[in-house]
Amino acid sequence: MAVSVSDPADPWMRLGLGLIGLLALLALFGPLVGGYDPDFIRLQHRLLPPFSPGYPLGTDHLGRDIAARLLAGLRWSMATAGLATLIAFVIGTGFGLIAASGRWPFAGLVRQITALAQAFPVFVLAAAIIAIVGNGYWAVVTTLGLVTWPVFARVVAAEAGSLFAREYVLAAGMMQMSRVRLLAWHVMPGLVPSLAVLGAFHFADMLIAESALSFLGIGAPLGASTWGAMLSESRAYLLTAPWTLLVPACAVVLVVIAFNLVGDALRRRFV
Repeated sequence: MAVSVSDPADPWMRLGLGLIGLLALLALFGPLVGGYDPDFIRLQHRLLPPFSPGYPLGTDHLGRDIAARLLAGLRWSMATAGLATLIAFVIGTGFGLIAASGRWPFAGLVRQITALAQAFPVFVLAAAIIAIVGNGYWAVVTTLGLVTWPVFARVVAAEAGSLFAREYVLAAGMMQMSRVRLLAWHVMPGLVPSLAVLGAFHFADMLIAESALSFLGIGAPLGASTWGAMLSESRAYLLTAPWTLLVPACAVVLVVIAFNLVGDALRRRFV
């Protein structure tokens, strides 16, 4: 029986979706109403605590508005994690279907490539690639997507392999249904629950990876308002101005919790 995502029996799903909706609105429209330029330096206002006049979350060591920088970093992080997840989903799903079918050319080669790609530490590989190709938004997005697609490929290959062996799929194949229609009408719908769960968790992983790369000074352009860069810059002021670190750290935790709540709720429903 189908269950609506707004089922009151699962308040954690509703909480997670509510947080994600709020974060999406802030990412889209927050910088338009934030008030201050996130990169504008005001040394006379440096290290103001939260709830100071005009600065609800305080300022950093250069007098920049933390709230404005937080909203700018939210847009960067959400867009980066979303597109990286999409790239990994498209590549991984395609390769997973090829590996599961076993009939298409190069199916065995795809399985070997997937196994080989999983042998490399994802974060180390991403950091090495970005260090070579250079910083930039598209460099981060493309790299994260290209190094994490095996996660989707492994799940799709396992799930699709069991779907291909089911009676109704075998019967459809015996009726001379084309491979494309077989995938579209009988296999892909069965993959939706698992892919939805994996996508939610993967988004959270990509946001953490992007923040970690920015923290190390790679990925985002120098001076960009990202949460990882805010965390890195605030280390020297942890004792004198702890809000400069706690605010972006809490923001990362909040987004990760929101997507994990949705992922856990989807897993309880479908898996």
